[in-house]
Amino acid sequence: YYTLPRTGDWTDKGPATGFPRSEYYSTLRKTFYMEELVENHSRIIKQYQGDRKIGLCVDEWGTWFDVEPGTNPGFLYQQNTMRDALVSAVNLNIFNNHCDTVVMANIAQTVNVLQAVILTEGEKLLLTPTYHVFEMYKGHQDARQLESYVETTLTGEGEDQVPNLHISASEGKEGVLVTIANLSDTDSAELDCALTGIGRAASVEGRVLTGPCGAYNDFGSEETVRPSHLAAEITDGGFKAVLPACSVAAFTVR
Repeated sequence: YYTLPRTGDWTDKGPATGFPRSEYYSTLRKTFYMEELVENHSRIIKQYQGDRKIGLCVDEWGTWFDVEPGTNPGFLYQQNTMRDALVSAVNLNIFNNHCDTVVMANIAQTVNVLQAVILTEGEKLLLTPTYHVFEMYKGHQDARQLESYVETTLTGEGEDQVPNLHISASEGKEGVLVTIANLSDTDSAELDCALTGIGRAASVEGRVLTGPCGAYNDFGSEETVRPSHLAAEITDGGFKAVLPACSVAAFTVR
């Protein structure tokens, strides 16, 4: 399942950069269709698997925009913005939240094509916002998924409205990892996270990837979008933090 900003028109999918606000939210709304797909397929699998263990492989997923101007149309080269980072965050949260069924999920491409994690130009290389989300989420691998819930409000335009927050959590060797995306392009969000069953936290480390929804890394400005420290305050029941608008955050709690 590919995420296209413009409904069903493969000849005019919309630009990867310089897009209007309406296409930011239409892209996010269509990303949430992945949850319906995973839930419905998982429901069918569980109905018929019996004593067997049948896994769901999600292949392929990611954004698909018009190719960058001046590039070979057949190479499907597109830029990668904070919008793509949020699409990654929502998809990876969905996959982690359904890890009892989802055993494999493949982003459409990794280098230079579609929602790539790496872009190259000759001997040059840069890391995209999508790469940084994958790196921030890697603690979910080989971990135990935890039930997570979040109170949300709607953000967006017209019919293209989505929950302002999207979350997943797991417990691994490094502690509890909470990943959360703030999808609002204008409003920060105060996070008051309650952790039940683990006692008072000894420490919490926050990281955030944020910027205008159209921000991206390019050759000559390779680190325009990169993770940075995000302050978090330990509370009796968990921790507090403020999520910037258009951001992906990861908190490691020990």
